[in-house]
Amino acid sequence: MLGQLLFAASRNALVRRSVTAFPLTRKVVDRFVAGESVAQARDAVRRLCDAGLTVTVDHLGEETRDASAAAATARAYVTLLDALRPLELGGKAEVSVKLSAVGQILDETMALKHAREICAAADAAGATVTLDMEDHTTVDSTLRILRELRADHPSTGVAIQSYLFRSEEDCRALAAEGARVRLVKGAYDEPASVAHQSRTEVDKAYVRCLRILMSGKGYPMVATHDDRMISITELFADRYDRSRGDYEYQMLYGIRTDRQEALAGAGHTVRVYVPYGGDWYGYFMRRLAERPANVAFFLRALGGK
Repeated sequence: MLGQLLFAASRNALVRRSVTAFPLTRKVVDRFVAGESVAQARDAVRRLCDAGLTVTVDHLGEETRDASAAAATARAYVTLLDALRPLELGGKAEVSVKLSAVGQILDETMALKHAREICAAADAAGATVTLDMEDHTTVDSTLRILRELRADHPSTGVAIQSYLFRSEEDCRALAAEGARVRLVKGAYDEPASVAHQSRTEVDKAYVRCLRILMSGKGYPMVATHDDRMISITELFADRYDRSRGDYEYQMLYGIRTDRQEALAGAGHTVRVYVPYGGDWYGYFMRRLAERPANVAFFLRALGGK
């Protein structure tokens, strides 16, 4: 119930104004968001890579309903990639792109055009691109754009959400194509007609999708903070003869940093999802909705503890 309320709040303009105007909110946001500027994002990337981690950087924003704003988001990614280029990070860096932020709601062709611009900038920087997945109404469009992009930029990846009923089939198709796939549980409030509702069923679906990806031809990106899922990933890696370079873990900026460092220290590739930018509200509220521990952290911070 709390999660549903927080998901609803993430799209409520009145709650948005109240939360973003509250001075102490910034104290908590700084745990989950690397900053608002390109310079702050670059500094966070350098710090994480120096610690033996890899990164995927997200310029925050979504559901753009204005063509000029969509173009501005694409330019922001190009600027970010230009700023990362001198760091010569190679495969240590990628960017994550929400297609709704670059015009998907307005026109799929527009979103594809902007995504191509971002992919070209990523190629020039020696980086890669992964498309974030949003609510279930965008899945078909996102996968169509992915396949167009992979024709010229074959390293382009995509996120798949295990709580959607369709995701096992999508994983099979993507694994057969040899795609890079970030497997997540799901961060949107989806109806029972399209998605599993209980945590147990979502976890079971995650394991089924994970098995498909680990046994396939693609590159699984296992996005989890759950120690059980990490153990299961290792079992599948043994079963399907995957070396540690044949898959990776992904975790969110500011969450379980000790686990991130421990996995990297053991020789795993660990990629940290680094969000930055001024439009942090929707992302922040979904992080609170996903884990009760994050809500407790928020309340403690507001209490000055």
